[in-house]
Amino acid sequence: MKNILFFFILLPLINLSQDKRGYIVNIGEAAPEFLINKKNFLEENKGKVIMLQFTASWCSVCIKEMPYIENEIWQIHKENKDFVLLGLAKDTKQHPQRNVEIRQMIDKTKVTYPIYRDENSEIFNLFAEKKAGVTRNIIIDKKGNISFLTRLFEKKEFNEMKKEIEKLLNN
Repeated sequence: MKNILFFFILLPLINLSQDKRGYIVNIGEAAPEFLINKKNFLEENKGKVIMLQFTASWCSVCIKEMPYIENEIWQIHKENKDFVLLGLAKDTKQHPQRNVEIRQMIDKTKVTYPIYRDENSEIFNLFAEKKAGVTRNIIIDKKGNISFLTRLFEKKEFNEMKKEIEKLLNN
């Protein structure tokens, strides 16, 4: 009886608490600083709500999610001086994300938000395990703390992320 109790009740709870979906950061922690165009990105955008979208041209889930980000987040908030959206194409030796791949991804998805090459996945590796997958979104609050983390594209979680962005922008 104890084995059955453990298997059906406790084991799922243990697994749930250990499931970080490949992240090495946690909600509530300060987001790690990184460079974009040789500038400290978080420092440059202090006091703003930041959305980082880790993507890749070869990722079908990323390609599916990007028009939702464009239409339901970027088009709504792009004029808001307190909001920044940055797409980061996860570059690896196996799957390079050069300008041509990024341009093809933009053309395919019709997004207008900025997407930069994350050379050698340097920025990605600050937030997630080296071999973890994309698509991932990270919401950073105005104080520079991680406020929301997503993995893959699931509409319910996506809608929760949109609500979190709204909440942070209205505080």
